[in-house]
Amino acid sequence: MILDTTAVSALFAGDPKLAAVLGVNQHHHLPVVVIGEYSYGLVRSRLRGQLQALLDALARESIVLDVDRVTARCYADVREELRRNGTPIPENDIWIAALARQHGEPVVSRDEHFDLVPKVRRVSW
Repeated sequence: MILDTTAVSALFAGDPKLAAVLGVNQHHHLPVVVIGEYSYGLVRSRLRGQLQALLDALARESIVLDVDRVTARCYADVREELRRNGTPIPENDIWIAALARQHGEPVVSRDEHFDLVPKVRRVSW
C-alpha cells in the first residue's frame, strides 16, 4: 500500500483506525513526493525535530518510491484522463496516483479525489 501525506500524518498521530487498515505489515510504499510534502510541512512546525525523526524512521522502514521515466509516462496519462473528465486534482496527488498505477498498489488516503483517478484504488480509514 502507498501512503499519502494524510496517512503519514495519521500514522504519526497514532490513529488506531489507520493502524487497523495497515495491519502488521511494517513495509509500506512511501512516495518521495510524500516525503517532500511532509518535509515542507515540518519547516515551520514546533515539533519539527520529533516529527522529522519519525519521518526518517518511516522512510527507512518503507519501500521509497522514486519518480522515474515510467512514472512520468503514467503521470501524463493520469493528468490527461483527469483533464478529459473535467476532474482535476492537486498536482502532487497526480504524481502519487501515477506511482500507484505504475506499481499496482492502492493509495492509503482520506482524500476522496483519488477516487476520480481511473485504475487507482483508494483505501481509507
